[in-house]
Amino acid sequence: MTKKEQTKNELVRNGFLNRLLKCKHNPNKRSFSLRALDVIEKIGNKLPHPATLFAIFALLTLIFSYIIERMGATAVHPGTGETIRVINLLSGDGFRFVWSTATDNFVNFPPLGIVLVAMIGVGVAEGSGLLTAALRHLVTSAPKRLITMAVVAAGVLSHLASSAGYVILIPLGAMVFAAVKRHPLAGLAAAFCGVSAGFGANFLIGTIDPILSGLTESAANIIDPGMKLSAAINVYFMMASAFMVTIVGTWVTEKFVEPRLGEYKGELESFDTIDSKERKGLRWAGVSVLLTIGLFLILTVPHNALLRDPVTHSILKSPFMTGLITAILVFFFIPGVVYGVVAGTIKNDKDAIKHMTNSMKGLSSYIVLVFFAAQFVFYFKKSNIGVMIAIKGAELLESIGFTGIGLVIAFVFVSAFINLFMGSASAKWAIMAPIFVPMFMLLGYYPAITQAAFRIGDSVTNVITPMMSYFALIVAFAQKYDEKAGLGTIIATMLPYTVFLTIAWIILLIVWMLIGLPIGPGAPIYMP
Repeated sequence: MTKKEQTKNELVRNGFLNRLLKCKHNPNKRSFSLRALDVIEKIGNKLPHPATLFAIFALLTLIFSYIIERMGATAVHPGTGETIRVINLLSGDGFRFVWSTATDNFVNFPPLGIVLVAMIGVGVAEGSGLLTAALRHLVTSAPKRLITMAVVAAGVLSHLASSAGYVILIPLGAMVFAAVKRHPLAGLAAAFCGVSAGFGANFLIGTIDPILSGLTESAANIIDPGMKLSAAINVYFMMASAFMVTIVGTWVTEKFVEPRLGEYKGELESFDTIDSKERKGLRWAGVSVLLTIGLFLILTVPHNALLRDPVTHSILKSPFMTGLITAILVFFFIPGVVYGVVAGTIKNDKDAIKHMTNSMKGLSSYIVLVFFAAQFVFYFKKSNIGVMIAIKGAELLESIGFTGIGLVIAFVFVSAFINLFMGSASAKWAIMAPIFVPMFMLLGYYPAITQAAFRIGDSVTNVITPMMSYFALIVAFAQKYDEKAGLGTIIATMLPYTVFLTIAWIILLIVWMLIGLPIGPGAPIYMP
């Protein structure tokens, strides 16, 4: 290596990010950025449980409905010309509504049934070992020069399996890099980028999509009670984003992260590839996937297909799109069962039911959260506070001329900032959607673009916030290869992903809006 190359590598290792975040030369001195992150961590740790937060928000909604109604505030609905007044939920009629609708609010909360149905299929695919084997095979079978790209892409794809990417793929990424004699923390970072920084992207519809679209639909109903939104409203933009995240994540890993980490001094280990049973199971599962897709095509492609709209013969507004969550269940259930039978992880119907049951056990905390979130959302909707804020907010933004692409980009940064303090995407969106979705609708934006902008902001800061629920787990994974690794290590390693993905995603969003492409099937950028 020449002296010039040595100097260049030294500059990379001791560059701005290293000096800013790690304070390498004086470990007792903490930089401003780390001190700021300590403050964020302390504030975040003092926040109540999300379920408690929703209970507090529901109570505040009752109080504010009383105050605003007493003030006599009104707003004119720009679509209907109707005068909107806030309904006092602490009045006699209001309190009777609160008392009598708690169960209905919970049962009718859109994301609840959608998630429970989807997890039946996903539970079988995950419990049988299909998703784990598929991810391992994807990473281990890639050529060495494409290892980084395979790890990042597998991270993005892992969203199909809920939290499996965090638990399985991130340590697997480190092991894959170690097996090919590369720094394992670079593999961990690449996987973490795909799984977490790429949370708003995917090659297919994942388990988070029905949750977010259900919350978006509830918020959109504040303005348009008849609006129905499918889980696929972001799918076009999401797929394009998946390719972008894979390319940018690969580039950042190889140009910034790996050179900065340098040569790994510890012991490198290898791991076994999938065995013959798993390989055979994957082959037959692949055949079943093709057959399942063929079934979907038969049910939707012909002009008089069974799951097209029987009157208009449309696909976008059809029983298939309305029941897309059923398609997700079938898409995961059939290959999961086929893989399990061939690989020997499912021997009878009891095993399949066990996997479904286990997937439901993991949703217990979510179900408790949903009860309180549902009360808040329905109180907010019933009180008219949401539509009042939306109308007044839209009028304010129009009066100061802050609309258009700049407004959408500003919302991305708002979402990214809030994500530093509150990790759960569904919990954040349950709070933000009732305000921003109606507001943006009144400014002419279809709910799909608002949800897409939220997902960008919610994704890019996932890898640098201690409030992300799996952040402590990532630190533990890193300490396996560097016992001194801590919060500063992970943030210093992951910050380049946040910076470059934010830039690239905003550019993609701007180009998408300028061209005017739909965000998903039947989901334009602007309101019809």
